[in-house]
Amino acid sequence: MDNAKEIKQGIKVHQIDTNKFKTNLFAVFLSVPLKRETITKNALITAVLRRGTNDMPSQQQISEKLEEMYGANFDCGIEKTGDSHTLKFYLEAINDEFLPEKENLLKESIDILFDIIFNPLVENGKFKEEYVQGEKQNLKQIIESKIDNKASYALERCIEEMYKNKPYGLYKYGYIEDIEKISSQDLYNHYIDLIKNCKIDIFISGASLNNVIDIIQNNEQIKKLNDRTPENIESDVTKEKIEEPKYIEESMQIAQGKIVIGLDILSEQEDVYYVGSVYNTILGGGSNSKLFQNVREKASLAYTCSSSYIKRKKNIIIRAGIEISNYDKAIEIIKQQLEDMKNGNFNDEDIENAKKLLISSIDSIDEEQDTEITYYLGQELGKTNISINEYKEKIQQVNKEQILELAKTIQINTIYFLKD
Repeated sequence: MDNAKEIKQGIKVHQIDTNKFKTNLFAVFLSVPLKRETITKNALITAVLRRGTNDMPSQQQISEKLEEMYGANFDCGIEKTGDSHTLKFYLEAINDEFLPEKENLLKESIDILFDIIFNPLVENGKFKEEYVQGEKQNLKQIIESKIDNKASYALERCIEEMYKNKPYGLYKYGYIEDIEKISSQDLYNHYIDLIKNCKIDIFISGASLNNVIDIIQNNEQIKKLNDRTPENIESDVTKEKIEEPKYIEESMQIAQGKIVIGLDILSEQEDVYYVGSVYNTILGGGSNSKLFQNVREKASLAYTCSSSYIKRKKNIIIRAGIEISNYDKAIEIIKQQLEDMKNGNFNDEDIENAKKLLISSIDSIDEEQDTEITYYLGQELGKTNISINEYKEKIQQVNKEQILELAKTIQINTIYFLKD
């Protein structure tokens, strides 16, 4: 279970005690609302911070330091969770109990991670010019290569159309046209503002973490941080009824057509998160699902056909890879599955199979430290605070009436088709 303690206003430490691993995993998340004007800068900051600190001015020195710590690992990235944009930093190191001699690797790991995030290399009151220019090029390549993976490109495009001019429609790495305008000074000013105002969540997963809160509270970088009232990052899940779905078609040189269909869940029922999970699993969440069986297996219309659930936004996304000539037929059969769900054409066995599949995936959450941390971060950002066991109970309690009620409120928001 995640034990959370607020050490300053807007800054929380979450401790996950577990004996399953020989390593401790430390993670820091800086969360702010998704905004067009800051999204590219946030993505750039994550990359620039890993390049060097005032104490270790180059990536080489950071790597050497980690190597001395029995090959500790550092990683960072950027995530979009609901309507929040989160800068993520991880450090994994061997638990002190497994070291050949007595050392305080726990404290050292925390100090280094905080050093990278809160004590970046600054020259003449701004980020090092060379690092910023280098990372601008890297970020540009990441954004440009979005088009290389056609399946994920189609998914991004569908979400962008569903959420046009809304935060969730933004691309987590930002926009090429913004990169050019960002100077080292602009970026550093934005960084100072970010550190002062963002919501900070510090996670530690591992064993023998007795004095970890003290170590964090006494860290020099943490002492410098101020109390804050972070901007609201709760997800907007208000859905309006729409008369006609949006149809978007794009052409590219591809061998296989990509269909992405975005669905809205209009249901306001209390346990909509959990009911939605079971509904989605019956619809397209595995090899027993309606989409897989009817679109792929029986009709042989798709190479792949499945659905996924974006809980934080009350959306279900259907994805299919098809022969381009099969488009009309595939859409027809997919719509038929949605109708079948509305008409209650699923039985107790379907519900049980879906629950088993969900519970086996929930059971695997705490088998990886980063998965468990991600789970509890989601709970924190969504203000839900449901333990893994409670989550399983909630899934078990879902019944056919609830699924049926939810199915009747599903509407197609957008149909996106990528063809040649």
